[in-house]
Amino acid sequence: MNLPNKITLTRILMIPVFAVVFYLDVIPYHFLIAAAVFAVAALTDFLDGHIARSRGLVTDLGKFLDPIADKVLVSTALILLLTRPAVFEVSFLAGWGITFAGISIAVILARELIVSGFRMVAAGKNVVLAADRYGKLKTTFQDIAITVLLAASDLLDCIVGEIAAIGGMALFVVGLVFTLISGINYIVKNRRVLQSGPEEETKE
Repeated sequence: MNLPNKITLTRILMIPVFAVVFYLDVIPYHFLIAAAVFAVAALTDFLDGHIARSRGLVTDLGKFLDPIADKVLVSTALILLLTRPAVFEVSFLAGWGITFAGISIAVILARELIVSGFRMVAAGKNVVLAADRYGKLKTTFQDIAITVLLAASDLLDCIVGEIAAIGGMALFVVGLVFTLISGINYIVKNRRVLQSGPEEETKE
């Protein structure tokens, strides 16, 4: 197993650690610690891809593990945040924050399932579907928003925490917009996959 794949595997192993720390109330500032764990895990997503491409270490195993690790990490964090609704209620959406967050997270997960379905069909036809810039922006804003919201969860009793929660929700909304744009763009640009032949290749 090469270095990029080891980094990806490390990110996967960090997910249960993140989940445990998130709920470990006996530890002071456990949400801040969870935010740090999540941030480090998210950074490995950029690191393993950069190393793999720059050193020519792209493998089929990496292509399989990397998107799974990224999606499971983000999905886990978003779902866990829903179990601590206070961070959503202090934002500019107070009163509707948790409802908005729940619907938004459902949209995010639906987008990931649809894109994964497209990729499964494409893989069966030897078609290459590359991520576009909107998808990368979506991931970046989601990762930053989650980190900020996690950190804010430990500071809601002070003005710094409230400001962080508002900022985190603003970033979350931007990430949601890019989620919708990237999802629609992905489907429109790759709709030919549903009609393409088994040997046809298409790249974004």
